[in-house]
Amino acid sequence: MGAGVAGLSAAHRLTSAGVTTAVLEAAPCVGGRMSTEKVDGFRLDRIGQLLFTSYPQLGHSPGLDALVLHPFAPGVLLHSDGRRHRAGAPAGAGGARSALDAVRALANAPRPPAPLPRVRARVRALRPVPPASAYGASAAAPATVAAPDVRHVDADVPLFDSGPSGRAGTTGAAGVTDRAQPFGIGTPLRLRAALTRIATTPVERLLARPELPAGQALAARGLPARTVDGFLRPLLAALLCDPDLTTSSRCADLALRAFASGRLCLPEGGAEVLPELLAEALPPGTVHTGVRVTSVATNAVTTAEHGVIRCRAVLVATGARSAAELLPGLRVPDFHPVTVVHHTTDEPPATGGYLLLDAERGGPVAHTAVASRVDPSRAPAGRALVSSTVLGEPPADVDTAVRRHLSRLYGTSTARWETLAVHHTPEAVPAMRPPHDPRRPVRLLAGLYVCGDHRDTSTLQGALHSARRAAAAIVADLGAGRPMHTADPLPTASPAAA
Repeated sequence: MGAGVAGLSAAHRLTSAGVTTAVLEAAPCVGGRMSTEKVDGFRLDRIGQLLFTSYPQLGHSPGLDALVLHPFAPGVLLHSDGRRHRAGAPAGAGGARSALDAVRALANAPRPPAPLPRVRARVRALRPVPPASAYGASAAAPATVAAPDVRHVDADVPLFDSGPSGRAGTTGAAGVTDRAQPFGIGTPLRLRAALTRIATTPVERLLARPELPAGQALAARGLPARTVDGFLRPLLAALLCDPDLTTSSRCADLALRAFASGRLCLPEGGAEVLPELLAEALPPGTVHTGVRVTSVATNAVTTAEHGVIRCRAVLVATGARSAAELLPGLRVPDFHPVTVVHHTTDEPPATGGYLLLDAERGGPVAHTAVASRVDPSRAPAGRALVSSTVLGEPPADVDTAVRRHLSRLYGTSTARWETLAVHHTPEAVPAMRPPHDPRRPVRLLAGLYVCGDHRDTSTLQGALHSARRAAAAIVADLGAGRPMHTADPLPTASPAAA
């Protein structure tokens, strides 16, 4: 039950295995936290969690063949000392091998032309992900996201670029004022090499590292303090939705690995497109919205609308708190609150399709972007959509504080910007404080299972991977080749088996 991405993805895997499946969702629509509000032609994500083209499960989840991802411009922008510095990831769309080649070519790497073009990447399934590569492809594994129409523009971009013209202290077409080596002499090569190492490190080795809070672990990485505080801290805070970096260092390493081996991206049309695609690709009558489940057992589900529904297995695919209400004894984690503020203007900031981070934490905004430059479908013609994320508890007058901060970050007045929406989600992202098991059990009893980002990592990748694990456990328990159906159907719907 539960029509978020985890429940819908699990339903795909179960129906593909011959399990007759019904998805029960209490809300009137699918999606859960991956929802998008539509206002006057704008598409406004409620949480806006960042995605990566390097997430393996995006390319290997049935039902997502039609998903289109729009990558941000390579790397990120960092606001520090009143300037914006462009920082590029060492690995491009080509993945870890490109990252290694990039480091070898660092001494004579040519500067890219400016501005770099925005690209579209269509996710295509290639082949099943090996178990050891559950969270990312290993150095020897093939790329999991096929993007034949994407130029591999990152491979030779220095980690800290000195500007579109290649000269330090210039202002480029994207409005980025750059300084050579903004984080200290020698830092670009050292940080680039560090990201390359993590991009090529097998996931199992990352998960076997000693575990500390991410903020403490950064101090032991051998990089200058200014690099850690000016780049890694704001980047990880954005990727983990954790401004204090209390997240497990292992989970932080997984996030850095995804950044170093792929591209930050937005799904075309908004976050809701993912669950909608999954729901539309299921057999007709599989998904039932407006059905409230009040209790579960290994062989039955009790609903407020349809009474008791008999079945052979039950998968609880809800958020952590709802799952614990149905499954007493299930641990409820702490959560990271997220507030997303959407503005529109007819004079957008000249920062291109970059994600802009505040390295100084000089206000409530952790990261912001002109989202319509990355995905034009998110705004009507002639208007720009600026989406900004506040991590932790927001200030009392959040819109005023955000406007003031954005004016400094973008270097322009925001007085004429129109506020479209302020979305505050208190339980947006489950916390992953150490010790954190990214592969928590999904099989509670024979016939009773649970999945979601709270069983894995608190990311889309984690939600999809937990669904894969839960579906595999159900099929194994039900027995391959045995009839998989039940006697009690939902009214006007197909039978419910899982």
